[in-house]
Amino acid sequence: MNTRAHAWMPVSPCGTGCLPADPGRVSFVTAAARWVLVVAVLATAPLLTAGRLLPRPGRLAAQRAFARVLLRCAGLRLTVTDLRDRDGRGDGGVLVVASHVSWTDVLVLTAVAPAGFVARSDLLEWGLLGALARRMRVIPIERERLRDLPVVVSRIRDRLLAGERIAAFPEGTTWCGRAYGGFRPALFQAAIDAQRPVQPVGLRYADTAGTIATGPAFVGDETMGASLRRLLRHRGVMAEVVLAPLERPGSDRRDLAMRCERSARRRHDDGAEFARLGRAAAAHDTRGREEVRAGR
Repeated sequence: MNTRAHAWMPVSPCGTGCLPADPGRVSFVTAAARWVLVVAVLATAPLLTAGRLLPRPGRLAAQRAFARVLLRCAGLRLTVTDLRDRDGRGDGGVLVVASHVSWTDVLVLTAVAPAGFVARSDLLEWGLLGALARRMRVIPIERERLRDLPVVVSRIRDRLLAGERIAAFPEGTTWCGRAYGGFRPALFQAAIDAQRPVQPVGLRYADTAGTIATGPAFVGDETMGASLRRLLRHRGVMAEVVLAPLERPGSDRRDLAMRCERSARRRHDDGAEFARLGRAAAAHDTRGREEVRAGR
């Protein structure tokens, strides 16, 4: 369980008790092959996605490809439904916001559309993952240090003004997926200051029956290493993404946060609707590749 360093620090009641007691597992051989792929991706990705070996479109394509490989290694398949208007896809700087269940959320969003991320500062110390995060210019945030928040907001604003996509998880901490927290308004100030739109993303993990799956959750006292080992034996879960229409920034960050949370939750709370969208996307590709359905 998370501990609170100050009264405004987000905390989650979710812990390892939220994880499934008997998750679906792959064979030892499959898990070993996944380990080899993960190490290869983490060793190769910093060279191809953050350097000058590829032009920018090539780097973005490589980021998406690497993220999809890592998702499959974690036993996750991806479906995406795009509900945005064709004229509202967000050219230029966009703040992307989604609920937060696991470190795999970063892979999911990257597989859809690469972005810079606001992430916990200790991520930069996670070995190869930390090296990749530094190369991808992650904006670190220390939830325990409230006084540093204005600096983080200003960095997000500057990168939005420079035309970048920046993704953040405004719940401030991870939840298991069956329960979730509110969108904190602080980071939304960056979109208001930059007068750039916000992209709410509905994100949930579900089994083949459309029921919320907590297997991918990164909660409680589980370490990154333990979570990675567990997920590399994991299978049978769909990461379901709905890209909601863009929200204009307005002038009130609390109102903006509420609008975005409502938009991101609209189908999150309706499990049947989320499952219908996921099945409709998967039905168009039995090999598990992503299907994007527009205008639904």
